[in-house]
Amino acid sequence: MRILLTGAAGAVATALRPRLARSGRTLRLADVVPVAPVAAGQVGSVEPVTPVTAGQVGSVAAGQVIPVAAGQAREETILADLTDENAMAEAMKGVDAVVHLGGLSREHPWADILRVNVHGTQVLLEAARRENVRQVVLVGSHHAAGFHPRPDAPDGLSPRPDTYYGFSKAAMEALGSLYHDRFAMNVVAIRLGSCSERPRDLRGLSTWLSHDDCARLVEASLTARGFHLVWGISANTRRWWSLDAARALGYAPRDDAELHAPRLLAEFGEPDLTDPVQNLVGGAFCGRELGAFW
Repeated sequence: MRILLTGAAGAVATALRPRLARSGRTLRLADVVPVAPVAAGQVGSVEPVTPVTAGQVGSVAAGQVIPVAAGQAREETILADLTDENAMAEAMKGVDAVVHLGGLSREHPWADILRVNVHGTQVLLEAARRENVRQVVLVGSHHAAGFHPRPDAPDGLSPRPDTYYGFSKAAMEALGSLYHDRFAMNVVAIRLGSCSERPRDLRGLSTWLSHDDCARLVEASLTARGFHLVWGISANTRRWWSLDAARALGYAPRDDAELHAPRLLAEFGEPDLTDPVQNLVGGAFCGRELGAFW
């Protein structure tokens, strides 16, 4: 099985790579920048990727796949801009599934968000359609629904973005639904919580998604049929958002941010749930300047 992983140089993809390693599986790592090797001692067993150095970038054509020697799992890299139709067409060749993590991961000016996150997602889905790739996982964000009140966040919550970035993730969900309905592609759109090694703040007690659980959710999504919109969080005792739809796919989270509560409460104190940062799905994003890079 060959899985295309976009945004492969990013933090979430870097955490996922060793955790998605399987015998007989190839991870095709796509990004606009060179992809770093897997650090020694990381979870899983994967043959480290040979990075493309800065001096090589100019001599490697966009869309050129660079294979890596086989280990327990194989990795191959490809320099590909999401908005480059030719590069994405090449990246999609021979692929069985896509895990889409590429794009701008925070607020940017409107034109940049449209070009990279919205147009780039359409280019990706169209390339998948043309290559008859049937399985797509769109890793989005809870900021697609950021202005909803925190306690009112069931599965299937309507879009209510908090930023241009959040809008682009709502658009990603809509494009995934469109390509499912039009072309019968299997698409899971994940509204990612706060994905990190451990929760970093009080919100994280509710919104945290551990790296291990993130991999479990992606694995469950890779075998799902139909179109699904799910929250991406761990089995947190204080979670705000439903896990029912994700569990229906076979997701079985094992981690709980409550294990980190003593540390976080000692540092920050008990959360004030009347504070907009705590009381809206999008937290502080809801009050930041639109289109300003931060």
